[in-house]
Amino acid sequence: MASQDWVDKDFYAVLGVSKDADSAEIKKAYRKLARQYHPDTNPGDAAAEQRFKDITEANSVLSDPEERQQYDAIRAMGSGARFQAGGPGGGAGGFDDVFGGMFGGGGGQRVRYSTNGAAGPELCDLFGGMFGGGGGGFGGFQQQPQRGADRHAETTISFKGSIEGTTIGLREPSGATIDVRIPAGIRDGQSVRAKGKGQAGAAGPGDLMVKVRVKEHPFFKRDGNDITVHVPVTFSEAALGGQITVPTIHGDHVKVKVPSGSPSGKTLRLRGRGVKTAKKSGDMYVVLDVAVPSRLSKEAKAALEAFAEATVGEDPRKDLAERATL
Repeated sequence: MASQDWVDKDFYAVLGVSKDADSAEIKKAYRKLARQYHPDTNPGDAAAEQRFKDITEANSVLSDPEERQQYDAIRAMGSGARFQAGGPGGGAGGFDDVFGGMFGGGGGQRVRYSTNGAAGPELCDLFGGMFGGGGGGFGGFQQQPQRGADRHAETTISFKGSIEGTTIGLREPSGATIDVRIPAGIRDGQSVRAKGKGQAGAAGPGDLMVKVRVKEHPFFKRDGNDITVHVPVTFSEAALGGQITVPTIHGDHVKVKVPSGSPSGKTLRLRGRGVKTAKKSGDMYVVLDVAVPSRLSKEAKAALEAFAEATVGEDPRKDLAERATL
């Protein structure tokens, strides 16, 4: 989002909150409006789609303390201010362009860097010309040292790394490596902050924000901090009950009791066996899939025929027609 457009946009009004609203109020307002105007809830409604984009844009600025501070400062200068990109045709010089290219990729690196456009140049430098520039300026206006801009990168880790935590090395365009600690339990799409690894600034360097992507696992499926697995069981285990052994994401195995008469799809809950984070632990859900053998020995076939004969009066579909009545 081009920072020069902030002067004309009242993000507080978009979210319906006051200018002194705290982060909790902003988050609550955003979630309510996002649910109301989400494209999935309003298919084909162009107005709702645009409203959703405006809501998302407002939240992205107001939910970030640094961007919100700069937004408030720009708005405080008055709605008459406009910020144009410098150079012929506006080809350079906007907030979002000042730091562009300083951390460009190239060379096939697996990490993509970008600068945080909202951080941009120092506000005092931008407005210096309006107040005569220099250290004094109009009314004794003083330049305030600004912290360096944040940088952004993205990386992909294994499912195991997301569960146990890991350390990754991000290579700078200069060839230097930054070690970033990924905490245990991180979810796909979350970001971690490497403090002081952003761009240099008079008030200290900014941070490096690393967005983490997590590879999917063929057996374990994650939903929040919960884990779901599908485990095959034999017909006799499902019908008679029994005990099976199931692997967990923590590398151990647990014994699970299968109740007699369990249908295919029955789900068993194992508390605390899900993803463990610093705040809480999720659960593990074991879904039973009754396995039907594709080939039967003579003995097995004879046993099943005897079972069918012994249960000849039972019909699991006897009320099917009644349930299907419209």
